[in-house]
Amino acid sequence: MKSGTFSLILLISTLTACNKALDMAPDGKLSMDEIFADNDKVAAFLNSCYANIPAKGVRYFFWSRGPVVWSDEAWDTDAEAESWIMAGRMYNGDASAANHPILNISVEGGNGDYWARYWSAIRNCSIFISRIDQAQVNDPGDRSRWKAEAHLLRAFYYSELLKWFGCGLPIMREPFDLDADFSGVTRASYYEVVQFILEDCEAALATEELPWRITSNAEAGRVNKAMAEAIKSRMILFAASPLYNEGQDYWQEAYELNKASLANLRAHGYQLYDRVNFPQTYLSDVAFIGPDKNEKAALYNEYFTQSMAYSANPVDRETIYQSHEGQGNIWNIDGIGAQDGYKSGTCPSQEMVDAYETIDGMTVLDLAQPYLDEKHLQPNYNPANTLYDPQQPYANRDPRFYASIYYNGSKRKAFWNFTESPESHENYPAPIGNRTRVIATYVGEPQTGLHESTRKATRTGYFQRKFLHPNSGSDNPVPGAHWKLFRLGEVILNFAEAAAEAGHATEAIAAVNEIRARVGMPPIPPSLSGEELIRRIRHERRVELAFEENRYFDLRRWTSPEGDLSATDKWITAAEITRNSDGSYSYGRKTVRDVERRCYTNKFLKVPVPLDEVNRILGITGENWQNPGW
Repeated sequence: MKSGTFSLILLISTLTACNKALDMAPDGKLSMDEIFADNDKVAAFLNSCYANIPAKGVRYFFWSRGPVVWSDEAWDTDAEAESWIMAGRMYNGDASAANHPILNISVEGGNGDYWARYWSAIRNCSIFISRIDQAQVNDPGDRSRWKAEAHLLRAFYYSELLKWFGCGLPIMREPFDLDADFSGVTRASYYEVVQFILEDCEAALATEELPWRITSNAEAGRVNKAMAEAIKSRMILFAASPLYNEGQDYWQEAYELNKASLANLRAHGYQLYDRVNFPQTYLSDVAFIGPDKNEKAALYNEYFTQSMAYSANPVDRETIYQSHEGQGNIWNIDGIGAQDGYKSGTCPSQEMVDAYETIDGMTVLDLAQPYLDEKHLQPNYNPANTLYDPQQPYANRDPRFYASIYYNGSKRKAFWNFTESPESHENYPAPIGNRTRVIATYVGEPQTGLHESTRKATRTGYFQRKFLHPNSGSDNPVPGAHWKLFRLGEVILNFAEAAAEAGHATEAIAAVNEIRARVGMPPIPPSLSGEELIRRIRHERRVELAFEENRYFDLRRWTSPEGDLSATDKWITAAEITRNSDGSYSYGRKTVRDVERRCYTNKFLKVPVPLDEVNRILGITGENWQNPGW
């Protein structure tokens, strides 16, 4: 048996049978004493602590974006075409503690089976930390840095457990002894676990040998001090949020911690990506990123379609940590499905499109009550907005809209693997090949039109663009960039939210305006305060962090323990567009399905602890660790 593959409770329950294996390295061939008596083997063991970092992005099972398409941001075309996959099961409410799509589908890119994999990683980190001081390490600097990395990796895995399961957890400062009384294992509170995460991050930050930035390809994927600040920033925000705070007010603590983390990141050279560095691609005549070669839209699209370089003076100073695995050729699995004839994957929702403001900084909808009906078919338009026209809905929008979404009438130059038919009025005639195509999404358009079941079509009237290179295709195979797990933009918005919640409105507004200025959006009014300001900051997170996996977790942490997601996730709508005989379009709305999505109820606020784990814990400790509703 291999101890590195055990979850925490499986480790406890099989203790007697596995005493010898528990003293072995993850490969089951060498004892821990042998491992830590050799410099190279110590380094190899540290590598095992890195092994469970997820790739995220499109690397969820069957090339899906996971949390993005399980929230109100988007719909997954695989939900109908392959209903047994994750999104189809989530939308149908087909989930239980014994068989949950988030946990029990095959692991891909490190996504899935989180309980077992993250506890295994935490145990390896704890073993490393407990042994490294006495281990055979040739260079004292390596010893210090490796120990700091193990502390930071343990903090990361704990943060992931808290995000998914949202419950108190045992704190493992040291690996459990073989003769321990596991009947006394208890869980610390959510807040206490966050404090332990902060403790591990501080240990990393206090280590001189751990760098703030990785500057060579030889060290690609290694963690850094900036990641410690980003984890602290994120997790104290979670601890202060309604779902997890157990009625306590931690917002002042979240404000102070985020303020310090943000200052440290800036002091060590982190800054927003604020200019186009590859104009030959992103401002070319065939990039089609926004009207009139919108430079702000181009820089935003460029940032998300380029991987961070490991350099002392990188072009990208915003990304704090990116995944070590690539995203693959995403144009044929998560872009415009007709381009290569396979699938579209992530289709942005009408709700997401509604969130993008007009260029004068006015919201399209009233943020206090965005819809007048349950199904979101009756928008509650902002009466102060004079630029938005429901029949010209894509004009005069936030540059991030043009950088992130393909909509009816937008264009893309790439290799199109089909001959146009007469029913495609905007594009006929045209052969297979590399050419510019109008992306028409009206009902009845044979390639890119709205369709209820075709895998390569759009479910919503929109296609994903944010992570898609402007011209990638089978003749120009530019893969998706490495996933940005942490970036400065999120930390700035974390600070803004904590500042607003703690009553520091002026600082909150300044932080939000820094994010908006990067893309040329006007500042939000300085008079905003209280709930109105908090709504505006949450709105800014929705737009700036769109499709980056934040929205799924944000909606949950903002919900009370007794609440649900019926206002946001129960119904998802699409643009129902009709092409008129004169070539104009009429814009309406429809629900993507005639039935509600069933992953909005209270129990879906948290992922269940796997049923077999709960049963083992109950048998050993007499305590039921299961999350509500499961």
